[in-house]
Amino acid sequence: MFQFLLGSCYPRALFGVYVGLVCVDGFLAVISFLQLLRIHSRNLQIGWTRQKVFHLMIGSSNLGFVLYFILSLVAACKDWASWSHICGFIIMAFPQIIFFAAFLLLLSFWVDLCHQTNDDEDDDDGYYSREALLEKTNKENAVVHHSRKCCSLRALQVGSRQKIVILVILLILVLMVTSSMLMWIGKGDNPIDSSLVARVYVDLFSAIVLSLGGALAGYGLVLYLKMSKVRSDRVSSEKKKVAGLAIVSVLCFSSNAVVAVFTNIPLLYDWNQQTLGGVYTSLLLLLYYFLGTSVPAASLLWVMRELPPPLVTNRDEESRMIAFINDGSVTAHPQRWAAAACLQNQVNLLTSVFCYRL
Repeated sequence: MFQFLLGSCYPRALFGVYVGLVCVDGFLAVISFLQLLRIHSRNLQIGWTRQKVFHLMIGSSNLGFVLYFILSLVAACKDWASWSHICGFIIMAFPQIIFFAAFLLLLSFWVDLCHQTNDDEDDDDGYYSREALLEKTNKENAVVHHSRKCCSLRALQVGSRQKIVILVILLILVLMVTSSMLMWIGKGDNPIDSSLVARVYVDLFSAIVLSLGGALAGYGLVLYLKMSKVRSDRVSSEKKKVAGLAIVSVLCFSSNAVVAVFTNIPLLYDWNQQTLGGVYTSLLLLLYYFLGTSVPAASLLWVMRELPPPLVTNRDEESRMIAFINDGSVTAHPQRWAAAACLQNQVNLLTSVFCYRL
């Protein structure tokens, strides 16, 4: 125990980096889950929203990284044989997959915004209007409906591109499980090299992460240019968020992929085959984990830090939303009225980049 606290099982510099990463990722995990609770308590009637899903995924991935760093230090001191063969690989890969899924989900929403039509948006608004109407006309079953909405996945509206995200994540999970099985078989007397299998998986995953960074940069630019055509204070604020998150994603994911492809930093769980120590290894660890995962996660939490507006169910306030339009004014200036409506639709569409509804 004293050896673990003093870091004698690992070089001092490497031990210090691991402890620092545990603190940073642990802090991000706590912030994510606390913010998730705040968002949920603010609007108890709303089920799983986009903002809640992102906070849950970022918090889970950072918690997984904390578990991996702590167990890596303990395994080195306790000399766990199974850790270097399969357990370390699984615990290393799983939080990375969750982290990748969060930004892949972000990309899918950006793609939706770049290709979504006003008709689709109107359909979505109609769905939520009908859902709100049903909630009001069924007051006697409000408690039961609320429990179903919070505990059921019905409130989670999954689009076509989000289904593609789920399919991609499932394929990566299958690849990870297959690699783990091959590594387990490679422990015996056979020609399978466990370290080579892990190396192939890391390289493939790094190529996918690099592609994700490029896609976020491309669609971030398209979305930025599209938002630049609309003059609004809210759109201007969201435009800065999109640009900042796209730049952070491409830079951090590129450094993560380069370190993974050209070094063995992701495979440090196999300490028996690695020459640990030195400032060089510590710097690479910081580039791979801190710059590659912690910084993008913190950036995503920062741009989604705003709490959703409280849900208004007062009928008096809703009655004020009813507008009477003079037929003469509409017929007199049909083009001006249509342009104003089109501009309002654009503002409503583009300000949903980091909105609270899924």
